[in-house]
Amino acid sequence: MYLNVQSKKYNMKFKVKVDTVYNCSLERAFKTPMLCDVSKVHTGLGIMPKVTHCTEDEGWGKPGATKKVHVGGSLTQKGGRGSMDKVIERVENEYWKIEVSNFQSWMLGFSKFDGEWKTTELETNKILIEYTYILHAKTPLLYPINWLFAKTFWKTYMKQVLENIRIMTENKEPYMYN
Repeated sequence: MYLNVQSKKYNMKFKVKVDTVYNCSLERAFKTPMLCDVSKVHTGLGIMPKVTHCTEDEGWGKPGATKKVHVGGSLTQKGGRGSMDKVIERVENEYWKIEVSNFQSWMLGFSKFDGEWKTTELETNKILIEYTYILHAKTPLLYPINWLFAKTFWKTYMKQVLENIRIMTENKEPYMYN
């Protein structure tokens, strides 16, 4: 696990990576986080609201596809549409690249999140998961808060997501998308 910070003309990028090993098939480890019910993946934590459902998700799972993500209320927002997710790249049983953007409430000055879910088969039914997010911020005054958010809260939230997905792989949750 590490945190990497890069700056490029008032656009700070905070990189957070967590990893774990799942005991399931490579296909299950690859597909579950993106193709199952996202409300079981993103269950909320503190200021981070729980995802309730998605709309306009036709074709989700294919590169270029988008979906509108809806959330419940939290300390920082009333609930409703939260963001837009987009599949940037999908290499079967290797990795997903996604973008989370068009936030509908203020997100501490973050403009978008780039996510990657990478799966590597170590042996049969033993899969290394490398889960990475790059959080993009554009307000220099908020960079110290952005750094603290990424290093503490977001990393903790990502670990929770990993465990939620682990449970889903063990329970062989049905896929909602192809």
